[in-house]
Amino acid sequence: MASRVIARTCQNCFCTRRKNELLTRNKVSVSTIKGQGIKSVSTWTPFAAAFNTKPQKKLHLKLNRENKGLFCLPQLKDHTGFYLLKQNVESQVSQLIDEATSKNRKLKMVVIFDELSDTLCRVADLADFVRLSHPDQHFAQAAEETCVALSSLVEKLNTNTDLYKALKTILEEGDTLPTDDVDRRVTELFMFDFEQSGIHLNEAQREQFVKLNERIHMLGTIFQRGAQKPVSIQKNVLPEHLQHVFGLDGDNIMVTGLFSDHYSSQVREAAYRIFLHPDPHQADILKSLLAARNKLAQLVGFETYSHRANRGTMIESPEKIVQFLNLLSEKLESRAKVDFNEMLKLKQAQEKDAKNIMPWDPPYLSAVGRQNEWGMSNMESLPYFSLGCVMEGLNQLFQCLFSVSLQHVEMELGEAWAEDIYKLAVVHKTEGVLGYIYCDFFERYGKPNQDCHFTIQGGRRKLDGTYQHSIVVLQLSLPGSRSSSVPTLLTPGNVDNLFHEFGHAMHSMLGRTRYQHVTGTRCSTDFAEVISTFARHYKTGEPMNKNAVLNLCNSKKLFAASDMQQQVFFSVLDQIYHGPHPLKGSTTDILAEMQPKYYNIEYVPNTAWQLRFSHLVGYGARYYAYLVSRAVAAQLWHGCFKDDPFSSTMGFHYRNKMLAHGGEKHPRKIVEGRHAWSKPNSGKFGVCADS
Repeated sequence: MASRVIARTCQNCFCTRRKNELLTRNKVSVSTIKGQGIKSVSTWTPFAAAFNTKPQKKLHLKLNRENKGLFCLPQLKDHTGFYLLKQNVESQVSQLIDEATSKNRKLKMVVIFDELSDTLCRVADLADFVRLSHPDQHFAQAAEETCVALSSLVEKLNTNTDLYKALKTILEEGDTLPTDDVDRRVTELFMFDFEQSGIHLNEAQREQFVKLNERIHMLGTIFQRGAQKPVSIQKNVLPEHLQHVFGLDGDNIMVTGLFSDHYSSQVREAAYRIFLHPDPHQADILKSLLAARNKLAQLVGFETYSHRANRGTMIESPEKIVQFLNLLSEKLESRAKVDFNEMLKLKQAQEKDAKNIMPWDPPYLSAVGRQNEWGMSNMESLPYFSLGCVMEGLNQLFQCLFSVSLQHVEMELGEAWAEDIYKLAVVHKTEGVLGYIYCDFFERYGKPNQDCHFTIQGGRRKLDGTYQHSIVVLQLSLPGSRSSSVPTLLTPGNVDNLFHEFGHAMHSMLGRTRYQHVTGTRCSTDFAEVISTFARHYKTGEPMNKNAVLNLCNSKKLFAASDMQQQVFFSVLDQIYHGPHPLKGSTTDILAEMQPKYYNIEYVPNTAWQLRFSHLVGYGARYYAYLVSRAVAAQLWHGCFKDDPFSSTMGFHYRNKMLAHGGEKHPRKIVEGRHAWSKPNSGKFGVCADS
C-alpha cells in the first residue's frame, strides 16, 4: 500500500510553540569575527556533525580486531560466505517443507510459510543488493550466483504440489492450531502467490508458465537495457551550431538523453527527436513482452495482465483504475491549460515568435518558472542544505511524530561494503531499537546511478517472541564534498529525494507486523519540506530567509497540474498496454491516439516515448499507484497534519493505525480506517492541487 504523507508546509502553517522548540533544538553557537561582521559556526549537534563529515577509512590500531563480516554476518568475512549462506537456506527450506507436510506438524501453517519466506528473503534480498552495489567484483559475482541459485529454488517451491495442497487444505478446512484474522489474511496472500505462479495448473500448463515467466524476465531485461541505449547519428545530420553540444564519436554524434534542462529549445528539440526516434527492435521487444504477460495472465485465469497485477491492491480492478484516471483527467484539464499558458509566456520571453509549448519544453520551463517564483538559485541555496543539516531536520521530524530518534553508529570492521557508508540505529523512546539504516549516499565508480531503497532484512515477530529488526539500505548518488572544510551540500531536489527515500525506510522501521511476508514497504511514506526548522548556513549558522522558505514552498506547487496530467497520461498508456490483447495497433499508434485525449501537448510524429519508459517493466499495469499515493497523502495531510505538521498525537495514530500493519490488512481497510482518528471533514478521496 502506498500511503504517503506529503506535508506541503510554509512559514505560516507551523504551530509556533513546536516550531520554536525545533529551532532551539537545532541551534548552533555562532561567534562574530571582530571587525568583519562575519559569523562562524562553532558547534553543530553531534548527529548533524557526523553527516557533515564524510566517513573515511579508519586506521585500526588493534591488530587483532576481528572482521565481523558484511552486515555483521560472520559468514560474509569474504565472498565465499555466500555459498555457506546458500547451503544454509537450502537446508532450512528442506526442514520447513518436511514440517509443512508432516502429519505431526507443530507449527501453524502460516508460520511455516512465513519462515520459508524469511529464510529465502534474508539471503536473496541481501544478495540482490550486493550484486548491484558491492565494488568488489568477487563479492558481486558470488552474490549474483546466489541470486540465480535461490531463484531456481523459489521456482521449485512455487511448483511444489505437496506444499500447495497443504496450504489449500488449511484455507478450506482450517488449521488444527488456533488462528485469527491476520493468520487468515496472510495465508490467503501465500495462496495467491502460489496461484500467481501457476501451481494449480496441470503439468503441461505449469511447464508453459515457467517458460513464459523466463521469457518475460529476459524480454524485460533487454527492454530496460534498450531504454537507456544512446543513439548514434552522423554529425552532418545536425546543423553545425548544434553539433558541439552532444558527444562526438568520430564522424558520429552520440545522443545519450533528452537534454531537458538545456536552455536552448533547438538543442532540446534535436535531442528529443533523435533520442525518441522509433527503434524497430525495441518496439518488437515491447510488443513481445506485453503479449507474453497477457498470455501468462490468461494461463492462470485472469482476463488481462492488469487484472492479475492489481488483484489485492487499493483499487483492484482495471475498470476502476481507468475510472479513477479519467476522473483525474477531467479535473486537471482546465488547470493544466493554465500551466501551459504560463509556460508559453516564459518561452516567449526567450523566443518572441514562439507559438506553442512542445513536449521538450515543460521540464526546462517549469524549472525556470519555479526559480523565478523562489527568487533563489540552486547555487545560492546550497549552503543552507548541508547533508548534516538536512539529516538533523529528518531526525527532528521523526522525534516529533513518532518519538523516534536517529542515532549514528560506528561500524565494525568488515561490516560495510565501502568506506563512505553511515549506519543509523532507529531508536524509539520506550520500545528501544526498531532497526538499522545503512546510508550509501555518495557517487562511486560502478555504483548504480539511482535513488533507491533496499530491504536487507524484514521485520517480524520471531518464534521466541522477540522482534526481528528491519535492516535497510538507502542509496543515493550525491556528489562528495570537494573540500574537508565544506560539507556535502544538497539542492532542493536532492532534499526531496532524501526525504522520500527515508520515508520508505521509516515505513520498514515503524512497522510491527507479525509476519515478514507483509512487513513494511512490502505492502510508502513521504514527508514534508519543513525547511524553516532546519535550513541554516553551514558556515554562519544563519537560518534561510523566511521569504525564501515561503517562496520555495510556493514554487513547488507551480505547474503541479501539468505535471500530474502527464502522469495520468503515462498511467493510461500503461493500462491500455496491459489490457485486452491483441492491441489495436502498435504501441506507438496507441501513444499517438491517446496523447491528445489525456495531455495538452501535441504528439510529435516519428517519436516513440514509450520505448524509453523502463517503468513499464518494473511497474507494469501499476504505474497509476503513484497517483493513488498522492490522493491518499492529500487526505492524510488535510485530515491529520495540516494544522500541526509535528503533531505527536497524529504521528502516533499514523504509525499504529496505518504504518504498523504493513500488508497484514487490506490497504483499502487501512485507508478507510483513517476516518476513525483523523478529522471527519478532511475531504473526499482525491488529489488536491497543492498535494
